Amino acid sequence: MAIPTIKAVRAFTVRGGGADYHDQVGYHWIDDHISTPMARYEEYRQSRRSFGINVLGTLVIEVEASDGTIGLGVTTAGEIGAFVVERHLSRFLVGRKVTEIEKIWDQMYFATQYYGRKGVVLNTISGVDIALWDLLGKLREEPVHALLGGPVRDELTFYATGARPDLAKEMGFIGGKMPLQHGPAEGEEGMRKNIAKLEDMRNRVGEDFWLMFDCWMSLDLNYSIKLAEKAHEFGLKWVEECLSPDDYWGYAELRRNVPKGMLVTTGEHEATRWGFRMLLEMGCCDIIQPDVNWCGGITELIKISALADAHGALMVPHGSGVYSYHFVITRHNSPFTEIIMTAPNADEVRPAFTPLLLDEPVPVNGRMKASELDKPGFGVRLNPEVKLHRPYEPV
Repeated sequence: MAIPTIKAVRAFTVRGGGADYHDQVGYHWIDDHISTPMARYEEYRQSRRSFGINVLGTLVIEVEASDGTIGLGVTTAGEIGAFVVERHLSRFLVGRKVTEIEKIWDQMYFATQYYGRKGVVLNTISGVDIALWDLLGKLREEPVHALLGGPVRDELTFYATGARPDLAKEMGFIGGKMPLQHGPAEGEEGMRKNIAKLEDMRNRVGEDFWLMFDCWMSLDLNYSIKLAEKAHEFGLKWVEECLSPDDYWGYAELRRNVPKGMLVTTGEHEATRWGFRMLLEMGCCDIIQPDVNWCGGITELIKISALADAHGALMVPHGSGVYSYHFVITRHNSPFTEIIMTAPNADEVRPAFTPLLLDEPVPVNGRMKASELDKPGFGVRLNPEVKLHRPYEPV
């Protein structure tokens, strides 16, 4: 049977109504005085939206095969990403066999290297790559995890990221990761509040439930070490993404200085095998956390995972919903995974990309059966009620 070719590539933006997963509507725990790199400036301390975390918007990519089958990918790159797809990357896709994923990735990356390498361009490449894997799965009538070698376990185990680990415990999750609320600019009083919150949560959840702090690139080395030392008394499992993603030397020093038994994790804002090679070879962390929507997609995640395995490190992807689930269930060095609590008060389990995508599976009692991931491709579809806009047409 002839292998289908790629007939068209389309890039859309979506804004408002909560469909943009970096632009939550109304009150949301993720925007409630969370420590960020911009928290050093008082006017940008209360809300991540105040300094523009929502300006890019969501990018939706469709890759259509010659038989009309469509693969779908989602990421954060907005109109910038749409331009890159329509005006640059499309030339490496249209007319190609749908099976040429490795070659397409290689050409997309090296053709954009002079203005890309990380950030919004890698986000865009990730979205295209996800769409290609979704398309291939649909054409072969297999889930993406089958294309990756198949599950190595019968179910996924989850921890929850949100403001209420105590509620996460009631929902059956193995742990709860809290956003750190106060950074170095808020001094000793901010540190006291951070530790008081941890102590209160430990009292609520008991000794055996995991608690972690997500520091979102907002600390310096000294503050990070002090936070780890003070938090150790209350059984903090790990400190996450304390420093700038570029400070590999600082991460290596932090890992050497945290209390014995506490883990250092990072990688949410890292990209490609080369970036993660630095983290692993320099001994920066115990767990790497690539986001499949940002690090280079499934094609690159395969390489990143192999690097981690060779270095004896775990790889627990940053919460990217069903796109992570299909990968994690195929890898022994990814023993559990993350779900971000998208409900405004972190009090219920919702799909990661709601309302943009339909048919996303969600964990029940902190678990998800492998059989729930058995639909072709990634098993999700666009919500027809979400309005898409195609800002650039092919030339």
